[in-house]
Amino acid sequence: MKRILRVFAACWLVASPVLAENAPVVVELFTSQGCSSCPPADEFMQVLAERDDVIALSVHVDYWDYIGWKDEFADPKHAERQRAYATLAGRRSVYTPEMIVNGVSDILGAKPMAVATAIEAHKSQARAVAITVSRSGRSVSIQAVVLQNGLGPMTVQMVGYQPQRIAKITRGENAGKTIPYVNVAQDWQVITSWDGLAPLDIKAEAPGAHPVVVLIQADTHGPILAAARAE
Repeated sequence: MKRILRVFAACWLVASPVLAENAPVVVELFTSQGCSSCPPADEFMQVLAERDDVIALSVHVDYWDYIGWKDEFADPKHAERQRAYATLAGRRSVYTPEMIVNGVSDILGAKPMAVATAIEAHKSQARAVAITVSRSGRSVSIQAVVLQNGLGPMTVQMVGYQPQRIAKITRGENAGKTIPYVNVAQDWQVITSWDGLAPLDIKAEAPGAHPVVVLIQADTHGPILAAARAE
């Protein structure tokens, strides 16, 4: 299974056009070091992270910590975010591994074909918001303008991420494994709300020296309308 996943992922990466000028699609993987089903999805994220037209974020949750291994990358806010997605979609529970594409499409586990289909579907949609993000030291400049009417209230968020992290797991379901992770989310914060009636032009302080992603999301956990990263 893992070999098939690698072959498919490699072929998809080569075959898919890289359109850096277009709005990237955000893929959030809700994962845990204590989840035995997660490593294939974590591995697939390495492929997604190489694409310029995708912003891939590994979002570690803490609700499996009780089964023997505390995920050192987890944050309770990440589980809250996942539960909010579930509530809005009418799902009664959360699970790992789960991929959420652009805040809308819910995909169980490591399913490259389903993820590829979702990414292409979101790329084909007309952009709702145009965003530009730049960084100088710890200061991040964010400019955005609405391209469609009737979007309603939006939330501007910023999340830092570490491009590469490695965990040596000694207990729990993945005991004995050394697992590499990519784009590990940390310091997720809401910057401001925005009604879109006037262009957005703000500055925010980056959480640390790592790269950041700025998201503009409908309401607080609705569709992701725009996203950009800053190194």
